[in-house]
Amino acid sequence: MVAVINGVVTVLGMLTFAGIVWWAWSAHRAEANRQSAMLPFALPEEYQDDKKNGDPHE
Repeated sequence: MVAVINGVVTVLGMLTFAGIVWWAWSAHRAEANRQSAMLPFALPEEYQDDKKNGDPHE
């Protein structure tokens, strides 16, 4: 009986993982994925203002 429960839980875990991967790579997530990929390169406005004005603390 424990082996059957173990098998069912394993299959449910695999299906959950496959569902998350399918959702993450689906076409309607493409724009959100592109925006998320650019987040590390986004600078806050105050940092950009400091660069324009020559921040003396650099």
